[in-house]
Amino acid sequence: MVASKLDFFAGERVGFASIEEVIERFAGEQYICNRTIATVVYLATHLRKPILVEGPAGVGKTELAKVLAGALGHELIRLQCYEGLDEAKALYEWEYAKQLLYTQILKDKIGEVIAGTKSLHEAVERISSQDDVFFSERFILPRPLLRAISSAEPCVLLIDEIDKSDTEFEAFLLEVLSDFQVSVPELGTLKARHIPLVVLTSNNAREMSDALKRRCLHLYIDFPDREQERAIIRLKVPEVAAHLADELVGAVQAIRKLDLKKAPSISETLDWAKALTLLNVDTLDSELVNETLSTILKYEGDIRKAQQELKEYVARQKTKTARPAATEPPKDVLH
Repeated sequence: MVASKLDFFAGERVGFASIEEVIERFAGEQYICNRTIATVVYLATHLRKPILVEGPAGVGKTELAKVLAGALGHELIRLQCYEGLDEAKALYEWEYAKQLLYTQILKDKIGEVIAGTKSLHEAVERISSQDDVFFSERFILPRPLLRAISSAEPCVLLIDEIDKSDTEFEAFLLEVLSDFQVSVPELGTLKARHIPLVVLTSNNAREMSDALKRRCLHLYIDFPDREQERAIIRLKVPEVAAHLADELVGAVQAIRKLDLKKAPSISETLDWAKALTLLNVDTLDSELVNETLSTILKYEGDIRKAQQELKEYVARQKTKTARPAATEPPKDVLH
């Protein structure tokens, strides 16, 4: 595929020349990227539109943003969302303790400023005229959104688990994503030096608004199929035996089909592979599975459900790999 000739942001360095380059550079970051993901990433970098990534917990949504930043050589700035998150914690706060410290250090200078005033009102007016000294950039504490907007270099802004935030915060976020500028009353309007690449992730705890979805490219990531998960394990845990990787992936895929409180994530599958390798395991057996299930399942109820399923899975695997016993050749009765 030839590189796009469209240049929507003159002077901005476009990250990827083609969809194939996305796949290649993500592979360099040890991320197996299918063509659907690569296409969305390619379009997002050229159109400078945020990506809203939805899907179950543990499928690699956050990892996508980290890998994108690594592939582009950009700083990753992360805003972790939670219930009660407000503008101050996402945008900026004033360092009041630092301001107070400076007033103590500069109290003699403040005395000079108000020297000659004849009333409290006049003294207050004189001090008020110096507001810009204490409400300047040296006293502002930038939070992730302001850091991304004011960054001197291109960056990737990860807004993680946006579904955990309130609808009021989502409305505020829409304004920021629309113009990539923020208004600080004491400093004025601050515009982004570089339009950040924005990745929003959601575990679907609540439905995102249509307004937010309109501003984003949508990407749904599900758990990988058997072949892809096996490739991930072989890439991330190369020391695992190929036969064990096959058995392990089959076991995890079977577990995910159960009605669990929390299905095993990809990272937990990798942890299980590392644990089994550390224990010098060549093949799964029921006893070993029961001893190590806590690596991938974190709730006792889930473990109990999985034990019976995996007992049957291990039995099926042994049946498949069992070789028929050697038989005696027929005796030649004719001599």
